[in-house]
Amino acid sequence: MTGARRTGENGATALEHLMVAHQRQVLMTALRITGNMQDAQGASQEVFFRLFRHQARLDPDREVGPWLYRVTVNVCLDLLRKRPHLGLESAPEPRDANPGPEAAMDLDGRRSLLHRALQRLPEKERAALVLREIEGLSTREVAEALGSSETTVRSQISTARARLREICTGLMQRRRT
Repeated sequence: MTGARRTGENGATALEHLMVAHQRQVLMTALRITGNMQDAQGASQEVFFRLFRHQARLDPDREVGPWLYRVTVNVCLDLLRKRPHLGLESAPEPRDANPGPEAAMDLDGRRSLLHRALQRLPEKERAALVLREIEGLSTREVAEALGSSETTVRSQISTARARLREICTGLMQRRRT
């Protein structure tokens, strides 16, 4: 809540400004971790509900962004743990199971492939990779958001990158056959 209380804003106004300033970031992070908009919207609502519920505990001299990332990741991971597990075999097929080479290489195709591959990563590796590579947080910030050490985060990201390459390669091969 840094800055909000120092400018004399009341709690409700400061909270509203925080929500407006961070709603897209929270939603997009949740979408990348959960893999679908309905879950991401539900997770975002829960994040902001927790912000409202715990606003008195927040340190006004610290940035709220790292706290929001941590809460977003935790809410999303809780949501994913409650989902029935789908094995790789039951993951949905792409819309066009046999695209030509041009279609396989278009931007939408690559985004779809990456999105599907991300969903196949273990939860913590996916969260670390999303926060570091997509959201652009530093390793220290990712560690803070995940409640891990920087060494653990570096290891998770390295492993996630290797797995992501394998998964993407496998998905591309399946598309070709």
